[in-house]
Amino acid sequence: MTRPAKEISTRPLPDRFDHLLRLMSSPRFRQKQGLGNEVPFFICPFDPQETLEMQRTAVQLASRLRQDGVRVLEINLYDLAIELLQQRGIWQRILEMEESVSKDELKELLQGVLDPEHHLAPAIAAQMARQPFDILFITGVGEVFPYIRSHNVLNNLQSIAKDQPTVLFFPGQYTHSLESGASLDLFGRLHDDKYYRAFNIYHVEG
Repeated sequence: MTRPAKEISTRPLPDRFDHLLRLMSSPRFRQKQGLGNEVPFFICPFDPQETLEMQRTAVQLASRLRQDGVRVLEINLYDLAIELLQQRGIWQRILEMEESVSKDELKELLQGVLDPEHHLAPAIAAQMARQPFDILFITGVGEVFPYIRSHNVLNNLQSIAKDQPTVLFFPGQYTHSLESGASLDLFGRLHDDKYYRAFNIYHVEG
């Protein structure tokens, strides 16, 4: 399923859109063929400067797939985080605290309230249970940094998101090396998020 092809991620966005649409439309992709025993997690990296364009691309991609009968569930981590804070009745309080507490204090508070294992993953599982879908899109990764780290989200989704492909749209690079393994390099400069169980979606052929 993987291929050492010319790096599609460096091509213009319309070319990348065509690749993603062709791949995700493939029954082979949706049936997780060729993955061995690996979880069906795929990273879609993009230049952080393309964030707005990629947001539109993800929406257009989901729309085209739905037109072709492929059901897409999109979960935006930023929207989900706000929803969780509102449900717990602390959203307004956090807005009021933002000017009076340090960034570290705010980060510690939000990391506790939005803990991937105890709060985010169960909320994602609840959304997955509410509607049938063929592919899960996870967006909003850059907007929730540093309160939510993408590798923590993926680690906690391994047990609940293994039946359908999950595509995480990532503003940065997903790199592999023999020395350091695989790394999610957010914004192309933060190199401390080690995660190796996902496939670079631009290296996959349907």
